[in-house]
Amino acid sequence: MGQYDGKRVVITGGTTGIGLATAKLLLGEGARVLVTGRRKETLDSARAELGNNAIVMASDATSLTDIDALAARVKLEFGALDFLFLNAGYGTFAPLEGMSEAVYDEMLNLHTKGPYFAVQKLAPLMPSGSAIVLTTSAASVKGIPMLSAYGAGKAALRSLARSFASELAPRGIRVNAVSPLSGDTPILLRSGLPKEQQDGFLTQLQASNPMKRLGRPEEIAKAVAFLAFDATFTNGHELPVDGGMTQL
Repeated sequence: MGQYDGKRVVITGGTTGIGLATAKLLLGEGARVLVTGRRKETLDSARAELGNNAIVMASDATSLTDIDALAARVKLEFGALDFLFLNAGYGTFAPLEGMSEAVYDEMLNLHTKGPYFAVQKLAPLMPSGSAIVLTTSAASVKGIPMLSAYGAGKAALRSLARSFASELAPRGIRVNAVSPLSGDTPILLRSGLPKEQQDGFLTQLQASNPMKRLGRPEEIAKAVAFLAFDATFTNGHELPVDGGMTQL
């Protein structure tokens, strides 16, 4: 028997990086998992990696129509939901003077509006004792050049974690956040930076980290699983899994 036998899980942004690593961890311990993504290549690769035990669904985390469809699919496949991991996200690098309205709206829709309405639509399917985890970022507490809109979206998401936790507590649903620092290459590929700048950004992050390295997606996944199933008296908290970057 697995540690999470029969647990019903949805992971948005679950086809790469931290989301995929979390799906693998939970599937390996007996959970039933549905992951979402947007791009055909990552959806196909996730299907190949996760196998027939997982449901891989195309869904845009910023589309309210897709969020409605996701809720309907979850109700059809699972009936109810034990854990919701709202992980979909990426950062687009742009200086203040070069920020466009389109990129600004993209960052806020992806990291704030989408998760808000995902919780609105999926929380009704969650019984007492279930949990939600949101993926925030060090950019919500540290001013990182070129990531102002991304950081604003993640800071708003951190605020939502507290508001959701307060509002859903009477229904027995816990809400927490994980703030990771990982060398998540698929997310960086969508950052708009050329490869040389991506590599330089990762090198700089690693050098400035107290542990002199970046986290592995598998390490972040363990923290997510802890918040989801083991941290039963933890609510409204943001857990930094960043090697001490925001704490030391």
